[in-house]
Amino acid sequence: MKPSQERLETVLALMKSQLESRHGIAVRFVDVPAPYTGDLDGAEIHLQPDHELGMIVFTLSHLFGHTVQWSLAGRAWQPDAGDDGIYQEEELAAVERFEREASCYGLGLLHEIGVTDLDGWISDFAACDYHYLDHFYRTGEKRPPEEFWKDDQPLLTPLPIPDFRPRHFKLRWDGVVL
Repeated sequence: MKPSQERLETVLALMKSQLESRHGIAVRFVDVPAPYTGDLDGAEIHLQPDHELGMIVFTLSHLFGHTVQWSLAGRAWQPDAGDDGIYQEEELAAVERFEREASCYGLGLLHEIGVTDLDGWISDFAACDYHYLDHFYRTGEKRPPEEFWKDDQPLLTPLPIPDFRPRHFKLRWDGVVL
């Protein structure tokens, strides 16, 4: 069930405060090239301010998860298509693991700030995000994300936030972040 506008506003304010004060990650509301809703560089998260608030909250939590991943790996990660531009099943499986883990860290962030009532909604959003990416990597086609939405997806398990140090990498303006 989608949270109310008021709940999303409260959660967004809590997340932004936690990211900036505890984790040292700047959250900026700036124009992000269409059709993307956010971007990251390992130390900052950029969000498109005129998107629907639910999309902003999910994007912030998910991009935080990628920030944790990048910081722990010491590099930004992108899937690698073969010379023919086609992704192999092994690479697509790696994408699924990577995206799920990012969403689990995002859910861990929500739990860290005491938000435990959005697990189902975040899990549905994460499933939609992954199915969008899977379709894109298999076909090269960018379809409206809402076409991939299904309610009542399996619940994600929040991951505790490990100690990490944010550091700048390259912004992903040309990526496929929803």
